[in-house]
Amino acid sequence: MVILKLPDEIERLRTSNGIVAEILTELRERVKPGVTTRELDRLSETLSRKSRVVPAFKGYRGYPFALCTSVNGEVVHGMPSDRPLISGDILSLDFGVIYKGYYGDAAITVPVGTVSATAQRLMKVTEQGLYDGIEQALAGNRLGDVSAAVQRRVEAAGFSVVRDFVGHGIGRSMHEDPQIPNYGVRGRGIQLRPGMVLAIEPMVNEGSYRVKVLSDGWTVITEDGRLSAHFEHSVAIMENGPEILSRIQ
Repeated sequence: MVILKLPDEIERLRTSNGIVAEILTELRERVKPGVTTRELDRLSETLSRKSRVVPAFKGYRGYPFALCTSVNGEVVHGMPSDRPLISGDILSLDFGVIYKGYYGDAAITVPVGTVSATAQRLMKVTEQGLYDGIEQALAGNRLGDVSAAVQRRVEAAGFSVVRDFVGHGIGRSMHEDPQIPNYGVRGRGIQLRPGMVLAIEPMVNEGSYRVKVLSDGWTVITEDGRLSAHFEHSVAIMENGPEILSRIQ
């Protein structure tokens, strides 16, 4: 069941996602060779306390960290560690908070030092796919319009969209209906209505779309070991068009 949000609920979601954007911006500035993802995780908790919000991921279904940190061929749900980042890595940062009972959720992929041309293009195309999907998040459109827009951008560049993990609605729960695949057919799926809030999140692989989960039960990696990138925004469907609640300045 898709839950439509009232104006005061969207305002709370605007605040929660704005805080996520601010924290991700700070984390992005700290990414450099020699930094560990565990340090970034600790920083995300410190910044959450300063903003008087609760990290949404820590304890969610038993996840032990506040931040998801996926490096290179890790797609999503990568767990922070003491491994120092090195120049040439790409790092996906996925973060969420709870503010007055409402969730914020967003993700970015950032380069560590100097990265390859392929890595740069993968990140650029993934982010472009996200914005193509957001452009289709219009009242009266179908969910498939969003999904198809992401898929077109990604596959035209020779990359592939992950199929086993998808975006989602968001509100008083982190994961609400509807599920939002990053592949689909225009004109298919539910009709988008004002008051829907969607976390649209392309996960894009350099090679095959196939993935597998490591023995830790969380970390998703590309099956072929090639790179993956991840970008996410929480978006409100408004009468006058989509509003990106988690826009990172």
